Amino acid sequence: MTTATVPISTPARKLPSRPNVTSVGTIVWLSSELMFFAGLFAMYFTLRASSGDLWAQETQALNVPLAFVNTAILVASSITVQFGVFAAENHHKPLRSGSIFQITKWGMVEWYVLTFIMGTIFVAVQTYEYAVLISHGITIPANAYGSAFYITTGFHALHVAGGLVAFLFIIGRALLAKNFGHHEITGAIVTSYYWHFVDVVWIVLFAIVYFLK
Repeated sequence: MTTATVPISTPARKLPSRPNVTSVGTIVWLSSELMFFAGLFAMYFTLRASSGDLWAQETQALNVPLAFVNTAILVASSITVQFGVFAAENHHKPLRSGSIFQITKWGMVEWYVLTFIMGTIFVAVQTYEYAVLISHGITIPANAYGSAFYITTGFHALHVAGGLVAFLFIIGRALLAKNFGHHEITGAIVTSYYWHFVDVVWIVLFAIVYFLK
């Protein structure tokens, strides 16, 4: 009498998950942006090393307390954007589920709108600071300090403005999407990567421009 043999099934191997192509591409692009700002910092230090007396004179016009408050606003916006990412990634929550005053029930859109407002305030304050410095005669063609100051901070301001446009795109996409899913969440995450990068660059720039006089 023969007995039937039962085949022993081997557990299927779990394939490693592939990294998100969009996230990897964003990180690679930000690495190139980091090199760009490193070049701007090198230019700033080179001009500063050759014009020490000029730097000591022109930096007296800088409004350090105002710049500090503006920096705090931008740093705080990194916190709000991360709350937006948590709402999108962990809870798949594009919109608030309660009153606008119930912050704990906010969705990604509310947090990103708040981040957009804070970023807009940062750009507005920086524009005001430019106007004041120009009134003191500190302009790009005036001297090496003006060129270094406006080129470094100006390029950063352009990056902040680019981030604000990205926020509008992500917010609009979330509002128009019938199903808030993977593509919307990925867009929110990579935008947060960019915004954190912009914030970190400004912290370094703020320390160099406003304190290393």
